[in-house]
Amino acid sequence: MLDGCVGWPEDLAARYRAEGYWRGEVLGDLGRDLARSDPQRTALVAGERRVGYGELDRRADRLAAGLRERGIGRHDRVVVQLPNSVEFVVVCLALFRLGALPVLALPAHRRAEIGHLCAHTEAVAYLTVDQTQGFDLRKLAADVRAETPSLREVFVVGDPGEFTALAQVDADPVPLPRPDPGDVAFFLLSGGSTGVPKLIPRTHDDYAYQLRATAAAMGFGADGVYLAALPAAHNAAFGCPGVLGALRAGGTAVLAGSPSPDEAFRLVAREKVTLTTLMPAFLPLWTDLAPVLGADLSGLVVEVGGANLSPEVADRAVAELGIRLTHFFGMAEGPIACTRPDDPPERAAHTQGRPLSAADEFRVVDDTGEPVPAGEVGELVVGGPTTLRGYYRAADYNAHAFTPDGLLRTGDLVRWTPTGELVVVGRIKEVVNRGGEKVPAGEVEEHLLAHPGVREVAVLPVPDRVLGEKTCAVVVPHEGAPTLAELREFLTGRGLAGYKLPDRLQVRAALPYTGVGKVDKRALAAELTA
Repeated sequence: MLDGCVGWPEDLAARYRAEGYWRGEVLGDLGRDLARSDPQRTALVAGERRVGYGELDRRADRLAAGLRERGIGRHDRVVVQLPNSVEFVVVCLALFRLGALPVLALPAHRRAEIGHLCAHTEAVAYLTVDQTQGFDLRKLAADVRAETPSLREVFVVGDPGEFTALAQVDADPVPLPRPDPGDVAFFLLSGGSTGVPKLIPRTHDDYAYQLRATAAAMGFGADGVYLAALPAAHNAAFGCPGVLGALRAGGTAVLAGSPSPDEAFRLVAREKVTLTTLMPAFLPLWTDLAPVLGADLSGLVVEVGGANLSPEVADRAVAELGIRLTHFFGMAEGPIACTRPDDPPERAAHTQGRPLSAADEFRVVDDTGEPVPAGEVGELVVGGPTTLRGYYRAADYNAHAFTPDGLLRTGDLVRWTPTGELVVVGRIKEVVNRGGEKVPAGEVEEHLLAHPGVREVAVLPVPDRVLGEKTCAVVVPHEGAPTLAELREFLTGRGLAGYKLPDRLQVRAALPYTGVGKVDKRALAAELTA
């Protein structure tokens, strides 16, 4: 196991292997068999580009060899920030085969997040695009490289500027040692409340099982077509079953730029998509616009999760679109519960279903760690063959983020139904769930306190009809209150991602405090929603 990571206890790992959860698969082998037996079969679709399994296999092998020639090898960390594209998939497969470790950043991340990821992982390379939405990522790359001693290489899709074009990284394939299935394969980012993202190590063993089990739960096989409408660097679109699960099953992954109906509906029709993943905020939009755009979504399996789903929204989508709705609770840390496509529609409307694996341990406990009575609300703590045992290089945090017997404290408040389905009712951790994007309140507060006009600040969620929640900054100014536009511009200058910027501003003379001297966010929230 990579230094800085926490592995499963050996007796538990042996049990998962003996019971067939972990089968010794490695992620670099995805697509290998079909590349030999049916090379023309479509693996990926991106815009007008269609890539067969044979071409995908060759490109991944050549890129792996090219990266190896540039000194990138086993256990080297590579920060990958790419949009949904053929290049994203090729890069991931190449790094898996090389034994190097992708650190999957999101397209919306900027200098604060990318700088942290490169420094925390001691990344040797950063791989990105030239520009996105008018933002020049090459300038970001130059700043991060200057601040990160370990960062030797920057590879760019598109115009590389002063860096190396990814298209130039190419060499004849060479034999490469097969990674240990129990070793770390890549890193996902947490969506937690502790500032910059924590790193989640996912192993070949645990993620290969997740791909297999989620595909089975969704009824996705070799004839399946998965639409990646969410960023593929998100766990949901990467591997639930997502892009990688489609490749493992021998199906097709269609890579979209966004869940926007005008793009997504066209792809569903053209590619005969059978499965996709949405955040709940998009479901009403799809329901409203499908008849306007003449879209036929009947029979499409839609996985929905990551934020609150209104039963009314779920019922309407099923009735009007004819989709088969599944509702999931999932974390990049590994635990997953979901309803299945053949479950009664009311189950998806009102619950998050059953745990993915019979080996998963989902406990609902009170604030002392004791199990609560059946049906009562408590915190969910979890463990299992896909759930991490510790964040990367985070020993102090791990000491309180996990129970003494190694289960993850999720911070989610849940209960069980009498028939054994999970219902998520809220969160303990201070995170604004902005349409599925998790905004850590503490991180935004820390940056806002650096503004010369801000004396005190509290960041908290406010309800929003479209996104579920938006971010409100409650500010006590020094003299002369800053405007919302000024604060957003200030945070952008400090390198924060756009989705973390406050949507609303409230200016107050003072903040309420609890008896122990903490800002009383409960009282603030009640005032804001009154």
